Amino acid sequence: MSRNFSPLNGADFEDLARDLIGEELGVRFEAFCAGPDGGIDGRHAPAAAKGAIVLQSKHMERSTFAALKTVMRKERASIDKLGPSRYVLATSRPLTPANKASLASEIGPALMSESDIFGPDDLEALLRKFPSIEKAHIKLWLSSAAILDRVVRSASHAYVAITKEEIEAKLKVYVQNPSFAEASERLEKHHLLIISGPPGVGKTTLGEMIAYAYLGQDWELVPIRSLEDGFAAIIDTKKQVFLFDDFLGKIALDKQALASKDSDLTRFMNRVRRSPNARFILTTRAYIFEDARRLSENLADHRLDVTKYVLDVGVYARRIRARILYNHLVVAGTPIAHVQALIRSGKIPEIVDHRNYNPRIIEWMTDAIHIQDVEPNDYANAFLTTLKNPSRLWDNAFRTHIDDKCRHLLFAMFFCSEYGVKRDTLRQAYDPLHTALCARYGVAHDPKDFEEAIRTLEGGFINISDRSIRYINPSVRDYMAEYLSDYVLLGEIARASQKADYAKAVWEFGSKDSSNASARRELALAFQSLAETFPTIRMWGTNSGKPNSFILSDLGIIDRLKLLLAWWSASDETQFAVLAVKLAASPPGGFNAWRDGAEMIELLRELPAPDYFEGFPFVEEMIGHLEAGLIGLLNGYIGTDDLQTISDVIEEHRTIVSPNIIAAMDRAIVREIEEISDRVAELDSESTLNDHMGYLGVLGPRAGVPESVIARAEKIVKERIEAIEEEITTADAPEIGRRKQENEPFDDTAIQNLFAPLLSQ
Repeated sequence: MSRNFSPLNGADFEDLARDLIGEELGVRFEAFCAGPDGGIDGRHAPAAAKGAIVLQSKHMERSTFAALKTVMRKERASIDKLGPSRYVLATSRPLTPANKASLASEIGPALMSESDIFGPDDLEALLRKFPSIEKAHIKLWLSSAAILDRVVRSASHAYVAITKEEIEAKLKVYVQNPSFAEASERLEKHHLLIISGPPGVGKTTLGEMIAYAYLGQDWELVPIRSLEDGFAAIIDTKKQVFLFDDFLGKIALDKQALASKDSDLTRFMNRVRRSPNARFILTTRAYIFEDARRLSENLADHRLDVTKYVLDVGVYARRIRARILYNHLVVAGTPIAHVQALIRSGKIPEIVDHRNYNPRIIEWMTDAIHIQDVEPNDYANAFLTTLKNPSRLWDNAFRTHIDDKCRHLLFAMFFCSEYGVKRDTLRQAYDPLHTALCARYGVAHDPKDFEEAIRTLEGGFINISDRSIRYINPSVRDYMAEYLSDYVLLGEIARASQKADYAKAVWEFGSKDSSNASARRELALAFQSLAETFPTIRMWGTNSGKPNSFILSDLGIIDRLKLLLAWWSASDETQFAVLAVKLAASPPGGFNAWRDGAEMIELLRELPAPDYFEGFPFVEEMIGHLEAGLIGLLNGYIGTDDLQTISDVIEEHRTIVSPNIIAAMDRAIVREIEEISDRVAELDSESTLNDHMGYLGVLGPRAGVPESVIARAEKIVKERIEAIEEEITTADAPEIGRRKQENEPFDDTAIQNLFAPLLSQ
């Protein structure tokens, strides 16, 4: 049984035929100009003496043989006029020997042999003969049933549920370009890849396609939403590819936010680099990444040299731009009247070359739902107008196509997790906000509004998977960021907030403009009711899926304290200061080393400093509670990673840290070294154990531990490493073929040739 070529469109099939048959014949086929009948499916390579070898492809997999024969009969005049020295036909339509003989009579004397007619069985044989070509055409390779099953199965336990239909939909519009091979090579060389570029250029799609290529060869996909997810999942004995999409944030980045994560990011990058079986793919918007490098000492560290891991995908060749538009027109359900009017307008080159060209805009403007109000004859101009002013993408739909209950749901989503939100969590944010806004503006509402809003928005503004609800496109979030920049509206959202993490998202978004002190004060005061609950909200909640485990359900204690202090600073409202002291004195569930440890020391440093909280009325009392909390943490069980992190911060600020804290830290280090056998017995990662070795050499001297004691502890770690070394084997890199570079010019005639077949649909 021959392969299914249906995942390929006509242009994809031409590329495949050109590569396969070119390899078989030992020639390089270039793009063939349109014949007199306007057909553009020819490919040719110049011959030394007479004529040329002409290759034509007919992607007619689901057509009848009679239809294929009719098409070839019409091609006869063009073939005779070209006068090739050899003519080759490739088709996805299944053929019998009799079919080939019949086609040969239609093609005429240019066909040297019936063997120069390649049906799907012949192409399948060439794919087996030249497997690297199949690997180079990821759409063909990844769409096979066996590979799709493997991808879906591998991702079934990840935070993103992936279906075959979702993968196939992405494949249909994906245009493979040189970035794919370059990215794959860089990832394999360094084990790290940072894909950077402007919004909407396909960073996530490229990252996913590379990850799928690894999945297809038995690697495990580990999509992560935080570095904690990565540290918890990495196992040196398993082949794992980690995917962290938009790792520096969807909207903005500030120094405070980066400082809390960049050291962990550097540590995880180094962890992956040392592991023989781990690969790490990250995507980020280019402008955010550049801001991060300026703000972060770790990302700018020459020893890490992140620049060699970065691939900028912000620029597309003209051919790739045209193919992206072509693919979307073919598969997105764009009405044929609109497609043909667009081609006849002659404005496709203007669209392809537009300075604001962006795959996200192409996706929107080829979607039948989004252009339903555009007449075919106006389609080309509407396309160019949208490119000129991309904010039009969502503005008209948001303001005129949906009602208040839907808008309120989009508001609520904005301040939930940028990676998607569970339905129940979204409802908790939506109900009080919707009720408040309806009451504020005199709008009727109903208990069923949440379900109705979900149904209305699905497919247009939001996507719903088994586990989460998210904006259908990151550009929706960009639009919402602009729309929500309104202090009156933000005040209403603040008053309706029910959780600390949600309130933090609202505050950080609304307080970016530090020049408007009055508006910031009013926004801070809007959180007063919620602030009263901070001393009682627990950080950990029961995991409904695993009754004996817990999950983070809200902000850590220090994050809440910082939020209360920020509101006090902005408003000078004593209530916030009183609540901060109450929370520090009696934190619900206690302080947590992982969430609060290092942050406690930073806050102890900031409280008495005039540049931070000058005038705070309870400085000494707050410091006393924080010091007691930190000593309590250090006197209990604390993980080695957390111990190292806290010790590093103490060393950095040793001159201002109290002797009691330093003494507690020393005791914790001594206890860590004394209990090293128990600590490492449960570890099966060589990289993690090597980290422990490094910790011992750093922490021991800080606490005055004798060198002989440190050496004995290091010996125990080395013995554990030796015990597991035999279990670790280095994973082979997946075979990802490299597409041949196409250097021929892609002029307006080539664009016309690409789109011309759509006129005859």
